[in-house]
Amino acid sequence: MNRPAWIAVAVFALLPVAGIGNYYLHLAITIMLWSFIYTSWSIMGRFGLVSFGHGAFLGIGAYVTTMLWNHYGVTPWLGIPLAILLSLIVAVLIGYPCFRFRITGHYFALVTLALTEVVRLIIVALRDVTGGSLGVTPDIALAGGRSFSLVAIQFAHKEVFFYIALAFWLFGLYVWRRIDRSMMRYAMEAISQEEDASESVGIKVTRTKLVITMVSAALTALGGALYGQYQLYINPDTVSGVALSLQIVFAVIAGGMYTQLGPTVGAVFTLLLAEGLRVALGHEVHGLDSTIYGLMLVLFIIYMPSGILGKVLEVRARRAGVAGAVKA
Repeated sequence: MNRPAWIAVAVFALLPVAGIGNYYLHLAITIMLWSFIYTSWSIMGRFGLVSFGHGAFLGIGAYVTTMLWNHYGVTPWLGIPLAILLSLIVAVLIGYPCFRFRITGHYFALVTLALTEVVRLIIVALRDVTGGSLGVTPDIALAGGRSFSLVAIQFAHKEVFFYIALAFWLFGLYVWRRIDRSMMRYAMEAISQEEDASESVGIKVTRTKLVITMVSAALTALGGALYGQYQLYINPDTVSGVALSLQIVFAVIAGGMYTQLGPTVGAVFTLLLAEGLRVALGHEVHGLDSTIYGLMLVLFIIYMPSGILGKVLEVRARRAGVAGAVKA
């Protein structure tokens, strides 16, 4: 990010000090957490690896962390790394056969779609452990008037989690940037164009695609764990399943998957849209938000494939080019 962007982040970091209220703090925290998750998806999505399975990694992160805490008393400081490790194993088990046998495009999307539904069904089936479709609440460690628990990573005040979410949002942008400036980006761009030609010049196609998938899966699982710790309630519909995976894909496409802040713009757009619909219409029309998301996804793909931020940058570049030509 450039200097104006860092200034904007510094001003944004002062929101809790400004006393904006719990509602707006909650909205800001939610946007940052989902921005982190959407950025994690775009790490692989921008290279043509369209995954509908990130709801699975999100669910693994949230449920493994919560189940270890609830049933075995394992602190999330250990539970989160274990959840990430499991997500990496799942990513390898799914990704390696797909990449080794050249399962790409819509076939890869269907495989990942099946993965997210399998994980959701496992969560529902293990109802005695996970709470099934009713969901589960992490054991609260704030009894006796305590305002925080570092062992459980639970905080009574939203200001604390605001800065946690801010730190991880910036970390997600950092990872995105590092990959964007690495040789792996050029390798993945070559692979997305022609795998055989890429392999002929020495690019390890399977390994490169697998590494990108593992990074994306690990960050998504981390996002799921953080989301569960913040909400202190999870269920299969909020942290897993096909609908959630589609929500991730739509938000990133809407914001712009090829720009660093595109997923963040997508998070702001979709969450404010959902919140606006909730405030305006309540829950009178069931499934209205999903219907609008689906319609807008079609429109974005047809008329604005580069997303909101991508389109803004294109217009700016075009105007700068015209201005330069006039001056010349």
